[in-house]
Amino acid sequence: MNRIHSPQDLKSLSRTELRQLSEEIRSLIIQTVSENGGHLASNLGAVELTIALHYVFPSLSDRIVWDVGHQAYTHKILTGRRERIATIRKEGGLSGFPNRFESPWDSFTVGHASTSISAALGLAQGKHLSGEPGNVVAVIGDGALTGGMAYEGLNNAGRFPGNIMVILNDNTMSISENVGSMAGYLASIRTKPGYLRAKSRVERTLDHIPVVGKPMHRGISRAKSAVKHMMYKSTLFEDMGFFYYGPFDGHNIDKLIEVFENTKNIPHPILIHVLTDKGKGYPFAEQDPGTFHGVSPFDVETGETPAAKDSFSSVFGGLMCELAEKDSHICAVTAAMELGTGLTEFAKKFPERFFDVGIAEEHAITFSAGLAVSGQLPVCALYSTFLQRGYDQILHDAVLQNAHLVLAVDRAGIVGEDGETHQGIYDTAFLNTIPNLTVFSPATYEDLRADLKKALYECEGVVVVRYPRGRQLFKPHDYVTTRGYYHWGAENRNPDVVLVTYGRLFSFTCRACEILREQGIEAAVLRLDPILPISEETVKQITFAKEIFFFEEGMEQGGVGEHFAMVLNRLGWKGAYHLKGITGFVKHAPMLEILHHLGLDETGMAEFVRSECSTWRKKRD
Repeated sequence: MNRIHSPQDLKSLSRTELRQLSEEIRSLIIQTVSENGGHLASNLGAVELTIALHYVFPSLSDRIVWDVGHQAYTHKILTGRRERIATIRKEGGLSGFPNRFESPWDSFTVGHASTSISAALGLAQGKHLSGEPGNVVAVIGDGALTGGMAYEGLNNAGRFPGNIMVILNDNTMSISENVGSMAGYLASIRTKPGYLRAKSRVERTLDHIPVVGKPMHRGISRAKSAVKHMMYKSTLFEDMGFFYYGPFDGHNIDKLIEVFENTKNIPHPILIHVLTDKGKGYPFAEQDPGTFHGVSPFDVETGETPAAKDSFSSVFGGLMCELAEKDSHICAVTAAMELGTGLTEFAKKFPERFFDVGIAEEHAITFSAGLAVSGQLPVCALYSTFLQRGYDQILHDAVLQNAHLVLAVDRAGIVGEDGETHQGIYDTAFLNTIPNLTVFSPATYEDLRADLKKALYECEGVVVVRYPRGRQLFKPHDYVTTRGYYHWGAENRNPDVVLVTYGRLFSFTCRACEILREQGIEAAVLRLDPILPISEETVKQITFAKEIFFFEEGMEQGGVGEHFAMVLNRLGWKGAYHLKGITGFVKHAPMLEILHHLGLDETGMAEFVRSECSTWRKKRD
């Protein structure tokens, strides 16, 4: 492995050495993820595939687009980043996903599923228009084929007038087990290896029949198609315009190199179907690829991960089971995130009311709206970063219908090491643009339980309950779940300074009040919940304040803080208003470190208040 500094170096290795390289890379990935956390099973399954791709396409003029990017660790190791792989997902280190600003070998920045074919087609079309050399390859997992955008890309790419290659990495899983018709379709291909042999023999025979004019040519094509339909029952990829080859063993480097070499110059869209084992080479990941999809640091020898701790996700999942026991109308919907959203137990107890729709957030929301209109009580659980994909469906298919459903938005706010593509910092801003929507943002487990019950039984229409990744943080000893003004940290019931926030940042604002008191500044806290709509009655409770500071774990522009300022303005408040939120993309680092850098932890908040109070008072004096 020490001899590999770029893909070109692979050509100097024998096939035996390439196989040895795959084992060395696999060991490095296991060791790195055991220390840093990250995506393990998906990367272990794609080692030989990646080596073969870079062996056949070793030039920067060749572009490889990785779908999701959680299978690209080997790609990073082979493209000059081996010595930095130990920094992956650490602050200042390599991103856990492809990032075109990190390396010229990363063709496209990506972290969400089903985008690779569209991006690759754009790259290929750009090369075609400018006359640039090189191949374009999209590597997409079978799980990503549950997402509708993949079919939009396939449909368009099938008409491309040249070579574009789609590699279907089929390991029968995305994160949770694959669901839906496509999973069954791919399974039918995998279980009929005789088709390929028969297809090859028949086509060779037909191709050697002398062609006499166009009628005979069309007749032969129809004969080929008839054989395919008879043997295969479906020709989905070929009907979309691709030459289909496979399935092939995705761990056989020799075969993969042969297939890629033989197809890379065919002037036509190609789809190559390879079969891989998720977690290959690490028995614990092979036996439980779902758990080892994305993991915290673990013990390599035992496979043991840190003991599961309570979290907002687990509290949500437990409460869903409690409520569903009493109410047969409650349904749970998720998009390939059964484990991550805490719904595993719900799925076991209420299988007829649990719906994993695959990596298809748009469908999940509209499907939930249909359930709601039919009289059910659907709770659709999605990560904040993936909720972005369903904006139109929230607006058009759910809110416009006034359908009563709950969107349980997990991973709201900073998520840490997964970085720019996964930070849940945009939902509050884009949800603020939608009329007739209610949004709760609990700060504690008790808040989450109360908000979910309110969302289901006290609110109308579409209700969002958004909560952060991980465990609840500091909670004042006298705190009880309330709506509106929470007076804490000030001896004076109406201090000059009030800190306003929502969700997880409530913990930090309370701590900031302690720091400010030591510096001679009395302050109180207003915790908003719900955050949409913002009640004027709630805001009136703090109009006594001379200075109001709004802290937001979300985007400043269009966020809750801006809307809060509008309410203050309507009420005629004349004090000094200060807003501190997020203004750009947020790179990967531990959550607490990111909040510190953003000035959104207790020390940053206290310093911001102290500085702005001093500035304002000088201006006033």
